[in-house]
Amino acid sequence: MNKNKIRVILADAHALVRAGIRCLLTAMDAIEVVAEASDGDEALIAVEAHRPEVLISDLVMPHHDGLELTEHVAKEYPETKVLILSMYSSEDHVIQALRAGAAGYLLKNSSANELELAVRTVAQGESYLSPPISKHVVTRCLQCATNEAAVSVALTARQREILKRIAEGQSTKEIASSMNISLKTVAAHRAKLMDRLKIYEIASLTRYAIQIGISKVEKSP
Repeated sequence: MNKNKIRVILADAHALVRAGIRCLLTAMDAIEVVAEASDGDEALIAVEAHRPEVLISDLVMPHHDGLELTEHVAKEYPETKVLILSMYSSEDHVIQALRAGAAGYLLKNSSANELELAVRTVAQGESYLSPPISKHVVTRCLQCATNEAAVSVALTARQREILKRIAEGQSTKEIASSMNISLKTVAAHRAKLMDRLKIYEIASLTRYAIQIGISKVEKSP
């Protein structure tokens, strides 16, 4: 085992699909595929055996589908981040995956570069959504949810804005640049909102923002 590499397990019902993804990943210096699984049961056994940094899983599989697998892994093996790789781009599929505990959602028509970026991002504890789906999914979640009052009590206006930007997939550097504040300021606000919410992972913050539905962000003067 190479500790310098991100260890990945592939879970997909189709052998040819797994072979293609494995071929792409093995060409990437920082990533190592440690196991494959053709169904949810095999994936759980592999996660237990290898404890990888990332599990790449399809949504449609026998013996525990991708959502069931994601929920189980997120609960029992939180150190393993689940990246859903699916042909389905509908908002419902994406939202269900995020609520189940997925750290990222990538479309199967994505490029190899985007696959590598997604794996690296979720391995670092952050969230990743394919660009074609990220903004409109977050927008729908924010518009449809009704619990903004709960978070507005707990967080300052600046913290709410940072939480929203995190949910939209912005990095610390992007948040600092767009809000014209320093990286240290962003980190400080993020740490405070994590303490208030008792949520200490970026992926979990993203899911929380989607679940509670921030419908408006008030910018601090």
